[in-house]
Amino acid sequence: MLTLPPNPVVYEINSWVWLADLSRRYGRPITLASVPAPVWDELAALGLDAVWLMGVWERSPAGVALALANPDLMERFRTALPDLGDADIVGSPYCIRRYEVAAELGGRSGLAAARAALAERGIGLLLDFVPNHVAPDHPWTIQHPGYFIQGDSADLERAPDEFLRVGHHVLARGRDPYFAPWPDVAQLNLFDSGLRAALASTMREIADQCDGVRCDMAMLVLNRIFAQTWGERAGPPPEAEIWPELIAAVKTVHPGFTWVAEAYWDMEWDLQQLGFAFCYDKRLYDRLAHENAAAVDGHLHAEPAYQARLVRFVENHDEARAASTFPPGRHRVAALAAGTQLGMRLFHEGQLDGRRVHVPVFLGRRPDETPDYELQRFYRRLLGALRLPVMRLGSWRLCSLSGWPDNQTHRNLVAWGWAHGEQWCLVAVNVSERPAQARVKLDWPGLRGRRWYLRDQLDDARYEREGDVLVAEGLYVDLQAWGMHLFVTE
Repeated sequence: MLTLPPNPVVYEINSWVWLADLSRRYGRPITLASVPAPVWDELAALGLDAVWLMGVWERSPAGVALALANPDLMERFRTALPDLGDADIVGSPYCIRRYEVAAELGGRSGLAAARAALAERGIGLLLDFVPNHVAPDHPWTIQHPGYFIQGDSADLERAPDEFLRVGHHVLARGRDPYFAPWPDVAQLNLFDSGLRAALASTMREIADQCDGVRCDMAMLVLNRIFAQTWGERAGPPPEAEIWPELIAAVKTVHPGFTWVAEAYWDMEWDLQQLGFAFCYDKRLYDRLAHENAAAVDGHLHAEPAYQARLVRFVENHDEARAASTFPPGRHRVAALAAGTQLGMRLFHEGQLDGRRVHVPVFLGRRPDETPDYELQRFYRRLLGALRLPVMRLGSWRLCSLSGWPDNQTHRNLVAWGWAHGEQWCLVAVNVSERPAQARVKLDWPGLRGRRWYLRDQLDDARYEREGDVLVAEGLYVDLQAWGMHLFVTE
């Protein structure tokens, strides 16, 4: 088993769509068992620590039928894929019928082959775990209906969008308390002791096949949240939270296993305390997408030990494509800012090419798009910089900035840096639509008494600076609208 290093780079792949693309590229069916070696080499060349193969588990025929009957979903599917056919609707990867690798993707042996190919290249494998719900045709709905939030015929008649009939039982549909229920899943009762034991057994089986999991909507199953969502239907809350139980069940066999939480509602710290190695940092995404430099800077004032366990991203399968969400300049600033922080750096397959179409996870195919070659060059440079020891193993710190009485544009800049041994790097970004200048205060040990050569990893520009001046006055930066620097000392 591969244990992820500090500040890992992780690459999310929509497994079904990716394999469909590879099949077209090579002119023959490709599964996880038969991915050509050059494809794995291409991933390794990105400098990845892990690949998250999203959506490998067996999807639900019942979920597909529900999707086909849902006009809103069908409209979304046709918007993303105008030449949509029924065969393109493979079902949601979060409507899981069984935690067995889908036969269409190569089955368990195919996944083992993919994991081995990644491991040969020093790359770990992450998979999905969905604790809150399962497909309506999951075996548990018939064999263990007590594992689910129950309803009755009156509930089904009163609220057919909230309940569904499975066999002789009426079960609640899975939900997030702030939104309408998901139409294609049944809600597990996380307060049921039998279910908890079954989930622990499931997680041990998953952990035998990968190096870590990304846990879908991890905060939904916290006792407080679950009780607020389901009230008396769930029964009395257990004394302990479920996550430490599941983590302990795996740790005895795989101590280096990595737990990643999809987390919202400012629940990141709580989930870290329960044992998660990394939790989504959606707040940083929102600030980079919609707010200003002060908001980004304020966010980065959090304790470094907390930040080191966050997942930074500007795109994943739940968010709109970054190339369609961010204007080009802001996109690059956001990607650089997210990618050079403490914590896990998450990139999404297609993000590096500038794909703009957000493909619903129900689909097994996506439209062709022309790559953005300039954006590809930017990401190659960024990922190249992330391979440097200073960006992986160094100590991180946020930098203070100053301006002049008649020039306060420094307020539109944010800067931070890394130091490792005698090497250091500085990242400075302009989070605004107008030029800005600042002095960036540098207080790393060892700066004084020598001359430094700084190379900008984004454009290869090279600068020479005296250490005594850097300490006394700071580093002067002058950035155009949405400008950026990624300086590394030589």
